[in-house]
Amino acid sequence: MFLEGSFLGILPQMPVPTYTVTCTKNVLIVRDVYEFALSKPPGFIFEPGQYVLFDVPLVGDPADIQPRAFSLAALPEEPDLLFIAKLVPGGRMSRFVAESLSAGTTILMKGPMGRFVLDRTTDNRLLFVATGTGIAPFRPQILALLAADPLRRIDLIFGVRTEQDLFWMDMFRDLERKHPNVHFHPTLSAGSSSWGGHRGRVQAVIPQIVTDFSRLSLYACGNPEMTKGVKHLALTQWGMGKEDVHVEGYI
Repeated sequence: MFLEGSFLGILPQMPVPTYTVTCTKNVLIVRDVYEFALSKPPGFIFEPGQYVLFDVPLVGDPADIQPRAFSLAALPEEPDLLFIAKLVPGGRMSRFVAESLSAGTTILMKGPMGRFVLDRTTDNRLLFVATGTGIAPFRPQILALLAADPLRRIDLIFGVRTEQDLFWMDMFRDLERKHPNVHFHPTLSAGSSSWGGHRGRVQAVIPQIVTDFSRLSLYACGNPEMTKGVKHLALTQWGMGKEDVHVEGYI
């Protein structure tokens, strides 16, 4: 089990390539979320939605290595690999990102891995549901979709606790302005009285956004309790088929 925003997918059974990558950027974008970029190794090919494993040294004891998995937030054609990490008190990756990862730092990376990729066999409307750093794989997936199918309806629901936890707002608002088929729905579970957007957990917001669940593909990524709950609602109350419900859990 991986921590601190790590992917809870099935680890590969076959060897995967290992690369030494170099940090090119590390920025605190909200109070407890870092956005960092790493050099892309020559020949590194992946699909939007996949993840990588980092060999993360313990700060103060570089010989103590443990793996941590993170979704790729970059498009395959972008020059660097992009990631986001939420700080967790006492977390290994949290401390490494906050204290040791800066421009020029190197780290070992394995990948790509994972099957949380878009189903290309259907032209269903798309609903992306994210909490916290679970939004990472949806950035490249949405950008890739807009390049390949610019008219397909896309709804993105992004749930965090308060206004101070929101990030990438300008990016997704800009996509919404430029593309009439893109609809961005941030929601706060504990927003201030001045918040004018959606309120409540994403599970409660989804039926406010979607009234017809037919010909819909749902992708949910974030807190595992959220993804479990969304999947259960989709299959038992919203009448969706298993083939149209895709989830990944982060903790």
